Amino acid sequence: MSGLRFRQSPHHLARAEFVAGFGRVYEHSPWIAETLFDRGLDPAHDQLDSLAVALQEIVEAGGEVRQLALLRAHPDLAGKLAMAGELTPESRGEQAGAGLDQCSPAEFARFQELNRSYTARFGFPFILAVKGKSRAEILAAFEMRVKNDTRTEFRTALDQVHRIAYLRLRDLCGPT
Repeated sequence: MSGLRFRQSPHHLARAEFVAGFGRVYEHSPWIAETLFDRGLDPAHDQLDSLAVALQEIVEAGGEVRQLALLRAHPDLAGKLAMAGELTPESRGEQAGAGLDQCSPAEFARFQELNRSYTARFGFPFILAVKGKSRAEILAAFEMRVKNDTRTEFRTALDQVHRIAYLRLRDLCGPT
């Protein structure tokens, strides 16, 4: 990986260094990086897309209970954790980059209302890869997706988690 921020390529890293670096790609879920390391890394994992696919496959094979826990590990958008300054550095940067830290009172109230409604309906927070999106685009997606059925939304949320992880990997590792 060009721009890699480690002394060595991923397949040469010690377990602790690999997990410290890549265990935060999926929100509060280092088990994914631990599992990949324990399965064995090879030079193919030094490529961004190969590493991303390998991590995604672990999530997909993890089963619904682990996947639900992964979804629930994500914070609400423009939610209580954001207001309290308690987001992970990655989530804080992503939400700030989308302007969610600059919501008008009306926007903030709408986010809070949607967060409550969505979580009550689905049992996990609304998840969207917000990088490159405006607050209006995020609210529009929120308004549409809260109407989905549970199975559709579970899959959509999981796909968004994978998108977030890919963007975090790309930021961590630099362009391929």
